Amino acid sequence: MPSDDMKTEFRRGCRHGLPVAVTALPFAVLFGTLAVESGLGIGEAVFMSATVFAGASQMVGIELFGQHIAPWMIVFSIFAVNFRHVLYSAAIGRHTRHWALWQKAAGFFFLVDPQYAETERKATSGKRVSFSWYLGVAIPLYVLWVAGSWAGAEFGRLIPDTYALGLDYLLPIYFLGMVLDFRKRPLWTPVVLASGIVSSVAYVHVGSPWHVSIGAAAGILLAALLTPGHSPVTAPAAAGEDVR
Repeated sequence: MPSDDMKTEFRRGCRHGLPVAVTALPFAVLFGTLAVESGLGIGEAVFMSATVFAGASQMVGIELFGQHIAPWMIVFSIFAVNFRHVLYSAAIGRHTRHWALWQKAAGFFFLVDPQYAETERKATSGKRVSFSWYLGVAIPLYVLWVAGSWAGAEFGRLIPDTYALGLDYLLPIYFLGMVLDFRKRPLWTPVVLASGIVSSVAYVHVGSPWHVSIGAAAGILLAALLTPGHSPVTAPAAAGEDVR
């Protein structure tokens, strides 16, 4: 049976995760709508959200489905978009060393963009990232993402033209907000500028979705060159903080 501390941590996570999940809900609806417009069935759209659970790569996937592209190229393209999740896992891996192996496996499945942002924010505040808290953030995100995908797939046809409403701009605006949330960190400006410039050039000369990984690699390289070598120190747990 879960202990009272685990339940408390889970509720704390839910309080953080629910508002974030609500803000991500329009993207889920947009995906469901575009998925059906691209030829997927309602069940297929929901199944994709439940198993892939990565908005940007799902968008890329539905753009490539139905085109005369080899299946391995579709998989490779989605991997290129999702490469940032490898970076996410490396970043928060420092804060989840006390987790069991199965907890890490489950936790990294839920490691989407807002999950990473909330986890990193908690860790940098000096608090230990407990698995119970992490799940509390993840569950609302996952449930509302799948539910929103179903709603978009089921009722999105009632929207006459999603592009005319500018809904396709929601995703870049959302990512921009996430990036700005870390603007107080050292080297933020040069790293963001390098990533943005290189990504834009790569978009023109290489194409989508490769520009995402190329821009990220440029930012990482610049950060590595500008940051003096040091050993990361894990912040101690706050008083009374659960470590499960």
